[in-house]
Amino acid sequence: MSSGTTVIHSARLVRASGILDDAWVRFEGDRIAAVGTGGEWAGSDAGSPDQVTDAAGRLLAPGFIDLHCHGAGGAAADEGPDAVERILAVHNAHGTTRSVLSLVTASIDDLAAQVQTIAAIAARDPRVLGSHLEGPFLDHEFRGAHDPTLLRAADAASVDRLLEAGGGTVRQVTIAPEHDGAEAAISRFVDAGVRVAVGHTGADFETALAAFEAGASLLTHAFNGMRGIHHRTPGPVVAAMHAPHVTLEVINDGVHVHPDVVRLAFAGAPGRVALITDAMAATGSADGRYILGSLEVDVVDGVARLADGGSIAGSTLTLDVALQRAVAVSGLPLHTAIAALTEVPAAALGRAHDLGRLEAGYAADAVLLSDDLEVERVWGAGIRLV
Repeated sequence: MSSGTTVIHSARLVRASGILDDAWVRFEGDRIAAVGTGGEWAGSDAGSPDQVTDAAGRLLAPGFIDLHCHGAGGAAADEGPDAVERILAVHNAHGTTRSVLSLVTASIDDLAAQVQTIAAIAARDPRVLGSHLEGPFLDHEFRGAHDPTLLRAADAASVDRLLEAGGGTVRQVTIAPEHDGAEAAISRFVDAGVRVAVGHTGADFETALAAFEAGASLLTHAFNGMRGIHHRTPGPVVAAMHAPHVTLEVINDGVHVHPDVVRLAFAGAPGRVALITDAMAATGSADGRYILGSLEVDVVDGVARLADGGSIAGSTLTLDVALQRAVAVSGLPLHTAIAALTEVPAAALGRAHDLGRLEAGYAADAVLLSDDLEVERVWGAGIRLV
């Protein structure tokens, strides 16, 4: 479907400052051309729109951005273009319009091929922002659902090969900063424009803080795959809260992080929490046995755990549910929760200038929500997706 010109009117538009009533948004192609209130849209000098949607007082939010997504619909991001299309379709239906596709630990040869495939998809599909290397430069003890036989220290040759394969589309990489080679790898990735995340790590407060001071700017799924907060040894989460440029990822599915701890994260790092899915292949699909990377995962009642050992292995979360839980269970203000799906992840990727807001000049990504925060319609790059 061609994007053309679209107007959505009579909406309650969600902004960082609150709700703008009786608002309208006009898309021209893949960009927002104008935003206003009242009936101005009908008399616009731009001419009659190709498509008009009456929001009828429903909430209109920017499209959701997922910094960390492995799969959905029975497919994983490392399985090629057809699998990626299935993943995107599931998450589009739940309000996600832009995704960073996450890859679990594998050999450098396999990761290079996977990154190259995602780069090719990103070049033609605006829904794909690039790739996230969640491994192999991780700690063994805090590896979670990563193959222990494939974990390794970072070395210059491997880092350069992965960067070359990505051709500028590797968006983030998770590193355990306490291991040999990590310091140089952080510097190399940062210089290449990659967001470095501290995660799957046994690092203490000081080591994590040093990594953030060296340029790391994300914390991979905060509280999971790392040491917790202790009153004398605060660990990586408090280090991330301490460093004002760091964004904390949170999996708000009620399994990974307690609702009161979710609220604690937002209080400790206001404006710097990004809600993510960490979704694996079972998202939007049935319970059963799945493969995550090279490891078998059993999904029971929507909770994914390794068949061997029982470690949590990603989630079956979608961002609309993360939003609903943030508001209804953790008690966050709506605009704060929406920002954690939109403005915050956009800024974390260096895309605060064109993603994550419903303002003129920004990407034409939007989600129409009911009062119960159920997704009703979705537009991505000006095209109706749902």
